[in-house]
Amino acid sequence: MRAGWAALAALAAATLALPSLAKEGPAVQVDFSNPGLSPQRWTLIIYPDGNGHFHSERGTAPVASLKAIEAPDVDRDIRLSAPFAERVFQAARNHKWFSGECESHLKVAFQGWKRLSYAGPEGQGSCQFNYSRDKEIQSLGDSLVAVAGAVVEGARLETLLAHDPLGLDSELEYVTEAVGNGQMQQICVIRGILERLVEDESVMERVRKRARILLAKADE
Repeated sequence: MRAGWAALAALAAATLALPSLAKEGPAVQVDFSNPGLSPQRWTLIIYPDGNGHFHSERGTAPVASLKAIEAPDVDRDIRLSAPFAERVFQAARNHKWFSGECESHLKVAFQGWKRLSYAGPEGQGSCQFNYSRDKEIQSLGDSLVAVAGAVVEGARLETLLAHDPLGLDSELEYVTEAVGNGQMQQICVIRGILERLVEDESVMERVRKRARILLAKADE
């Protein structure tokens, strides 16, 4: 857990822009940190209409644990589905704007620190956890990590298209499996790169077919 506590210290030291979020309207911010992963840190801001912003920093995870071509740092606006955004804000309401305790303090494997924060006209609050006893909070944390995974994967696909088109075949196979088992969620956040792959006649037809299937899931 030593690495986990170091990550917690770094996460707690980061300044959460709750007042500025409140000026723009209700917003939920998610901050994640795990020094053993790449990206090591990421932040996801979500607004009630599904609009949001994602920022990630790769960090210094051992190269052996990474894929051959690593996704670059990401800093972009994203669009989530309305039902998913509603689920996020409903969880904030159910937990008094995340003003209570989230962490279970159980001796479980380190999964990464997640800080959930809310700012809006009703008030503001935040809580952080590695693992939560609260099923809704834990499930929401898992889903948000899966959304981040999809965003980062989209950046990796863009890199592969530019520098290693042949690598797209196995990568799209991986994405399809990850979407199927829930490791990636809200595939709509990478709609842009999927549409590019479908339209690009220079890539393998199998890649274009998989991209079409994933686009159909993005619309579900």
